[in-house]
Amino acid sequence: MNSSWIGAICLSLAASIWGGMYVVSKVVLTFVSPLTLVWLRYAIAFFILLALLRMKERSRPVLTGRDWLLFAWIGFIGYFVSISLQFVGTKLSNAHMGALLTSASPAFMILFARFVLGETVTVRKMIALLLSTAGVLVIVGQGETGGSFTGNATLLGAAVTWALMSVYVRKASTRHSSLAITTYSILFGWLFTTPFMVGEWLSGSRPDVSDPLVLAGILYLGIVSTAGAFFLWNKGLELVSAGYASLFFFFQPVVGALLGWLLLNEHLSLAFLAGGICIAAGILIAAREESSE
Repeated sequence: MNSSWIGAICLSLAASIWGGMYVVSKVVLTFVSPLTLVWLRYAIAFFILLALLRMKERSRPVLTGRDWLLFAWIGFIGYFVSISLQFVGTKLSNAHMGALLTSASPAFMILFARFVLGETVTVRKMIALLLSTAGVLVIVGQGETGGSFTGNATLLGAAVTWALMSVYVRKASTRHSSLAITTYSILFGWLFTTPFMVGEWLSGSRPDVSDPLVLAGILYLGIVSTAGAFFLWNKGLELVSAGYASLFFFFQPVVGALLGWLLLNEHLSLAFLAGGICIAAGILIAAREESSE
């Protein structure tokens, strides 16, 4: 099996896991405040990934100050800012909105890849960007029937920052393994989240993990949705181009919407479907452009 197929499988699995993650996080967030949940996810994921890194890569390259700065940037913009916005937005909105709005990342990945990686922005890619943006605007404007406007706008911010992080992960993969990138970036994401987690605790928002299902949900988010899915996404970005990788985010809203409908009885409005069609069309156009290159 060639590297492009392996990359496609990794990206598909990561996006599908994240689609289901919104349903789990929506339930857990009723017992645990958003940034505390992010902190717990990273604490679990970091120690698991660190153990794997030490077992698998005994002769690791010496990390320079520039490497640490890149890991810190990825951890800040992606694992701190983007994930925090994602959890806060999901708490204010709902599961299928969270899965769909953050799937706008592929369009923004095309834009950021132009400035960071020097990828060409063609007419077809611009059309894809405009279509996806239109879909996002349709959904964000539906605050009364599809979650709050503030929640939807916060989720849009999560999509933009995740796209920027993904492009820098692609850049970092030219020197470091996906396992090293994921481990060290999550470490910085954990450190950046810590003061805000402490602030939530001091304000009285302490997690209630007395229910075994809540504890199971936290473990799932830390092990599967963070350690597992982050590694799979970064591994996929290591093997294929950023533009091609963007296609696989479409698995996220499909899985998220279906599980939100099946498990949480969330209503799929016409605006949601219309916005989803626009985003899907934009992503497919961008993917066709990549496959023809």
